[in-house]
Amino acid sequence: MASRPKRRAVGSGAPQPPGGPAVRAEEEEEDGVEDEDEDEEDSDEDDDEDDESVDEEVNVEFEAYSISDKDHDGIKKLLQQLFLKAPVNTAELTDLLIQQNHIGSVIKQTDVSEDSDDDVDEDEIFGFISLLNLTERKGTQCAEQIKELILSSCEKNCGKSLVEQLDTLLNDNSKPVGFLLSERFINVPPQIALPMHQQLQKELAEAHKTNKPCGKCYFYLLISKTFVEAGKNSKKKGSNQEEKEELMFANAEEEFFYEKAILKFSYSVQEESDTRLGGRWSFDDVPMKPLRTVMLIPGDRMDEIMDRLKEHLSV
Repeated sequence: MASRPKRRAVGSGAPQPPGGPAVRAEEEEEDGVEDEDEDEEDSDEDDDEDDESVDEEVNVEFEAYSISDKDHDGIKKLLQQLFLKAPVNTAELTDLLIQQNHIGSVIKQTDVSEDSDDDVDEDEIFGFISLLNLTERKGTQCAEQIKELILSSCEKNCGKSLVEQLDTLLNDNSKPVGFLLSERFINVPPQIALPMHQQLQKELAEAHKTNKPCGKCYFYLLISKTFVEAGKNSKKKGSNQEEKEELMFANAEEEFFYEKAILKFSYSVQEESDTRLGGRWSFDDVPMKPLRTVMLIPGDRMDEIMDRLKEHLSV
């Protein structure tokens, strides 16, 4: 499964073009003030060239691979991007995802040449998709921590009835809940999500047919990285209705999951946000407040979501 999205180049600015006029020492002494003005102009030009370099688009080919032991560090890093400082054992979660590698994929750059200008490790992962069946993994530290994180966040941001409903669904052993994880770096476009989700659904169906771990899920649980304009609240406490138009999704395709969710709420991670991992977010120079949006989607709605992804993300 491969696609050809584009990523935005980041890094140092473009070098100065050769052959520019040299400035003699005598002129520097006589026209010191003028040179200061010229230096400022040159600096502005350098900044413009830096901006052009940053905005440059390069073609990169990604391909999906089965999850393996060598992907441990990359997956853990992406999980930390999601959970930030929340008390979730991401090392154990990563180990479980690797153990059940009959489902899930990692995204890597293909055909990384040895003389490539981009300092890219051929084993570096740019994203991954997998699922942890919280019902099957009941009793493991990370599964219990994930449920506790979601329930405690719900208690702080929602009404009692919603908390009770969520608690019941998460602890109903007759209707397994799958925690869907789809994480990638921000410069990987949403088009890559379509084949990743389609492949995961095939793998889950096969696991169910062959009675392997994960298998059929009655519900899918997502924690999505979202943002709202700073100073605005996404909802009022006690309400199960959020103003979708106020939410911006870091993974754009997750808006389609949001539309089909029977239960959803958001909580702030403003105080936990690590700019080293997530960057300092703004859209059109409007500062944004980082959130996590929890969604619970019935399994029988996944086909509709896949159709929506196909409609909007097909290349």
